[in-house]
Amino acid sequence: MSQLHTYRPADGHGLPHDPFKSIVAPRPIGWIGSRSPEGVRNLAPYSFFGAFGDSPPIIGFSSSGWKDSVRNIQATGVFTWNLATHAQAAQMNQSSAPFAADVDEFERTGLTAIPGHVVDAPFVEGTPAAFECRLTQLLQLTDAAGGTLDQWLVLGEVVGVHIDTRYLVDGIYDTAAAGPILRAGGPGAYARITPEAMFDMRRPTRA
Repeated sequence: MSQLHTYRPADGHGLPHDPFKSIVAPRPIGWIGSRSPEGVRNLAPYSFFGAFGDSPPIIGFSSSGWKDSVRNIQATGVFTWNLATHAQAAQMNQSSAPFAADVDEFERTGLTAIPGHVVDAPFVEGTPAAFECRLTQLLQLTDAAGGTLDQWLVLGEVVGVHIDTRYLVDGIYDTAAAGPILRAGGPGAYARITPEAMFDMRRPTRA
């Protein structure tokens, strides 16, 4: 029988690196574009990111701490999501640095910002896909005992979609061809989706 390493998170994990982020992995990256009320552009990656609804499409990310992205989105009600790819991995990583609120991460990373077509928030030139979003909910998370945490969940409705047509094959978006990267849990671990990693499995139509 396999041995289990069992622990209660409140008591510590007893390992060199917290395994939680490695177990819930790989995770899509929420590369979030926003603009402050003063007009300063912001771009930052969040590893707690996902899709939460499809009609209408809802995406969301969670921030540890009240960071510039959350502050901007609360104030303006809009943001963008940009697909982080292997081609722009270095810039994505650079945008995670703890810049001051008055710093434009697009300028610091050498990326070009494209104004949103639907919302007043910038998205990244060269990304294979980007979403323009309107804030639907901004929630402060709580623990099981009901205590508030310095953790903020931002949910937004996708109201605009941009897709580089090179990644549309017979009208179907080619996930692997875009080269997305994902957070893989370790201190510096990332994963990359390649064509070899893909496989097909259709959902059953009846029980």
